[in-house]
Amino acid sequence: MEVKVPTLAESVADATILSWYKKIGEAVQENDKLVDIETDKVVLEVVAPQTGTLSEILKDEGETVSSEEAIAEIDTKSVQLPQSTTPKQIDTLPKTSPAVRKIAQEAHIDIRTVAHHGDRVTKADILAHQAKQQHDKKQIPEKPAPKIKPVHKSTDTSTPHVSINASGRPEERIPMTRLRKRAAERLLQAQQHSAILTTFNEIDMKPIMELRAKYKALFEKRHGVKLGFMSFFTKAATFALQKFPVINASITGEDVIYHGYYDIGIAVSSSRGLVVPILRDVDSLSFAEVEKGISDFARKAKETTLTMDDLTGGTFTITNGGVFGSMLSTPILNPPQSAILGMHNIVERPVAINGQVVIRPIMYVALSYDHRLIDGREAVQFLVTIKNIIEDPTRLLLDA
Repeated sequence: MEVKVPTLAESVADATILSWYKKIGEAVQENDKLVDIETDKVVLEVVAPQTGTLSEILKDEGETVSSEEAIAEIDTKSVQLPQSTTPKQIDTLPKTSPAVRKIAQEAHIDIRTVAHHGDRVTKADILAHQAKQQHDKKQIPEKPAPKIKPVHKSTDTSTPHVSINASGRPEERIPMTRLRKRAAERLLQAQQHSAILTTFNEIDMKPIMELRAKYKALFEKRHGVKLGFMSFFTKAATFALQKFPVINASITGEDVIYHGYYDIGIAVSSSRGLVVPILRDVDSLSFAEVEKGISDFARKAKETTLTMDDLTGGTFTITNGGVFGSMLSTPILNPPQSAILGMHNIVERPVAINGQVVIRPIMYVALSYDHRLIDGREAVQFLVTIKNIIEDPTRLLLDA
């Protein structure tokens, strides 16, 4: 029985073998975790298709593989597992995410030796284990280390990538992940092949904050999810995209593709970097469905369980640097999309309203767009539409 790479999305050319969890000759049971495969977007877990013995590994860690390529073989006749044997008895590794296993592997830590609560080892457990190892090591008297000459030379350390540079100071060299390399390629592509401009505006967040404060408890009780600002901006952006369809379009060769649907990418942070899962058909979603979708994406990003389908496609993207404290930025396009909305932190600022200076919670927003397709007038009016909706949310109900 061959073990094959899962079917990859059309936009993903190949993948890399990240970590094998079974060795040749080991017994495996159906659905036992065999290997992690890293793509440009996600880490995929590959499990045993049948019970047997892992008879051959065709692709080692670090090797590049393609969609549906055979990477191992299982002898389904050589091992007969007892009836009473359970998957838990065979696979003694505690539950954890691919990202945590990768950290443990790079630090040469056996997951089974890490103290943890419950049935899952977390990143915090790994860090606590490392801290304990460092503390225990300090308790053992050691001979003074010989003076290291200021030359390029490896040091005696458990981390093979750490070295001492010419000035006698430590440096650590770590290969870029596929996700990071792919992100770098796409961002460079966007800058080289698009005429990117950015327009800015500011939004008085008081109306939305008051509306949210009034209904958030009822909303959470009824829908089981918190009411955040992202759903307002996602729905406002979708309304504006319907009003200005060119913002939702893209360039393919010498053609302009106008999309008759609104698939919004929501940028979220993960342990492997920034990822952009896609909310499909947002124009047909309720506020609760948008909030549940965003919440689900955040959970999946944290657990590194986002799928290829979650990250494929998209006609427009929203990124919120405000959660990290960003006051203002110029977001970069997510090709082949033609525009991206950047949200920022909310700060109380003095503003003039009806001839009076008052203090209001203000958010700066930015729209980066491809000037080859989108004119400045359309970009500015698109952003003004979002501003007007957020400052007067009843516009969403009145379609105004």
